[in-house]
Amino acid sequence: MLKSNFNKNFNSLEFSGILKSLLEVKAICLLVILNVLIYIFTSLSVSDYYYMLLGLNALFFEGFYHQLLSSIFMHGSAEHLGMNMLALIAFGYRLERALGAFNFALLYLLGGVLTNLLSLSYLYFEPYSNLVGASGAICVLFGFMAYFMPMLRSGLFLGLLIMSFAPMLLGVQVAWYAHLFGFGVGFGAGFLKARKG
Repeated sequence: MLKSNFNKNFNSLEFSGILKSLLEVKAICLLVILNVLIYIFTSLSVSDYYYMLLGLNALFFEGFYHQLLSSIFMHGSAEHLGMNMLALIAFGYRLERALGAFNFALLYLLGGVLTNLLSLSYLYFEPYSNLVGASGAICVLFGFMAYFMPMLRSGLFLGLLIMSFAPMLLGVQVAWYAHLFGFGVGFGAGFLKARKG
């Protein structure tokens, strides 16, 4: 059933009705609005206070447990935000229509938190790292789609590798570990969903 919903909705986005189509995906609209508002609010600060408070970093181990969720909504630049929101809309649109708004939001948020929990292992090796951005949660969506759509699996995985490692060749810092963890979490969630029926 879920697989047929994916296939049915995968080609249903027509560019002529893109605004109408976006209004059909309430969870994505809400997530995009929250991300934009949080970016505007935090970018008004001249210091790194909010990035340290809301990003995922060593403060987590001092009781700042909210960072597992808050870091998903933080972005380092307008370009970072824009790229992540475009990916969320492009891939999330079909997924939300297949799962429904509530289940989609649950997958995105719980998957993102679990991805961040796994990403804490990287802080052991890089204690001064500060993880921000929605890409780990978006990669959860990639992994979930890859499980249910085998014909796209290799393309999604290749895209994951390119977005995780190609920017590093240009000297751009990328949380490649969060991308890989996210994809694995999403794939695992797909496996569990398929077993439950």
